[in-house]
Amino acid sequence: MKRLNLSWEIEEEHEGMLLRDYLYVVRGFSRRTIKHIKENGELIVNGREETVRYKLCQGDDLVIVFPEEHPAGNLQAEEMPLTIVYEDDLLLVLDKPAGVAVMPSMNHDVTIANGLVAYYQEKGLAATVHIVTRLDRDTSGLMLIAKHQYSHSLLARSKVQRTYGALVEGQLPTETGVIDAPISRKAGSIIEREVHADGKNAVTEYRVIEKFADHSFVELKLQTGRTHQIRVHMAHEGCPLAGDDLYGGSRELVGRQALHCMRLHVKHPLTGQALEFTSTFPADILHKVKR
Repeated sequence: MKRLNLSWEIEEEHEGMLLRDYLYVVRGFSRRTIKHIKENGELIVNGREETVRYKLCQGDDLVIVFPEEHPAGNLQAEEMPLTIVYEDDLLLVLDKPAGVAVMPSMNHDVTIANGLVAYYQEKGLAATVHIVTRLDRDTSGLMLIAKHQYSHSLLARSKVQRTYGALVEGQLPTETGVIDAPISRKAGSIIEREVHADGKNAVTEYRVIEKFADHSFVELKLQTGRTHQIRVHMAHEGCPLAGDDLYGGSRELVGRQALHCMRLHVKHPLTGQALEFTSTFPADILHKVKR
């Protein structure tokens, strides 16, 4: 199985640092990751294996060979079609269809995670599934996944910008706006959320793209990432998502919540390069609305 290897040439400003400190301070390794590498990986400097107490010199060629990562025991491989729009050694971005859960649960056995495990096995990658941006089962669109613990820890600390498209019922009060309304779990439910004064801070920006007879097509950006945030905020404004019967939407027009992650922007965790991906809102949903 192919393991992740990363390499750096040590610059003058880092001369004299212990390898352990260089990994932790400069490269953003967690102490847990460094411990795993010590136990099951390799720290190679100029072709020789070294310990974390090695003192670095300018020009040293450092290679980190990461341990193999294995899926959790309950995460079985299941082949399925995956629309991968970007992939490198650290991460991938895929376009998720509606109706497929992301991770296994009591109600969902075959999920995106199962498909990714099968994909990794087919490619011979010693990787597992680290979800960075999760989508509900009935939400479609772009998802960011880290292949390794190291890239997951870096991406979890970075700013991932997501833009959603939604078909909502009715008309919002203004063409653009910001919904700043805290969200908490609804009393008596393990699934449903609601706007509540004692909830966690939740902020959603919106912009109306097109108005129809009984619906609006809205672009939304999350400033926070609460569970069901867009669904709850739209319902709170009196404009539930079409198809979202959990929060008051009708399923007459659409058989699932009409929500799609259309754009995803993130800086690459190693190079800092800006990565931006787009996905078209499902046309079959918009074709059903009355003009």
